[in-house]
Amino acid sequence: MTPPVCEIGGLKVGRGKLVLIAGPCMAESLDLCRTVARAMKEICARLEIGYVFKASFDKANRSSAAGYRGPGLAKGLQWLSQVRSKLDLPVLTDVHEVAQVAPVAKAVDCLQIPAFLCRQTDLLVAAGESGKPVNIKKGQFMAPLDMKQAVEKVRSTGNHNVLLTERGTFFGYNRLVTDFRSIPQMQPFAPVVFDATHSVQEPGGLGGNASGGHREYAPLLARAAVAAGADALFIETHPDPDHAKSDAASQIPLSEMEHVLAQCLAVFEACRK
Repeated sequence: MTPPVCEIGGLKVGRGKLVLIAGPCMAESLDLCRTVARAMKEICARLEIGYVFKASFDKANRSSAAGYRGPGLAKGLQWLSQVRSKLDLPVLTDVHEVAQVAPVAKAVDCLQIPAFLCRQTDLLVAAGESGKPVNIKKGQFMAPLDMKQAVEKVRSTGNHNVLLTERGTFFGYNRLVTDFRSIPQMQPFAPVVFDATHSVQEPGGLGGNASGGHREYAPLLARAAVAAGADALFIETHPDPDHAKSDAASQIPLSEMEHVLAQCLAVFEACRK
């Protein structure tokens, strides 16, 4: 059986070349998006890694109703469109509701289904009908083999450009663990991305008001994931993570990204010789 491939803006995920989806967790400002996108484009060009920029215009599942959610649909898509056109980069962002799919699909190259929504049939079908590639994040409550049905919901529309992203599984309260067997188990359904930063998140771990995390372990998990066969990495990065407006404890400092990626690339290539 030929392994499935997903094409995003000319990048083929699942064809033996490492691809990176990366950017700040939240589109805090146009300047932040430009800064991170420009730096990551240069780093990935030097390392010969395919690159897709990622940022969210709305963090709809914040732990607390008081948490800042982002710039919103109109302004957020405006910023993402500028990154896409000015820096000539493919762009990915989340959709949370069916009504968001059409406007978001006009502005970006790939639609992402958040983990908590990975079983939502109407959202998956609408994303598939957009014609854009769809990245489905595996729910923290889902078994790897059960993700086949999420993929089939998208493919029922005739859209075969689908990715699956592993981001850890709930283990008790406020704790995620990663079972790396999920990568080869899901690859018959779609190319598999590993989310290194959300896998070290502690959902609601800061007193239930915000998520905690341990960013120091993200590079370790990223290396393990590419050794296990992951086709791509998903990493959130920020110039000053401690002051980020979302996932401050999990994002990798932008200044460390080239070193982290160089190590991952070395493992990726060594495991495919």
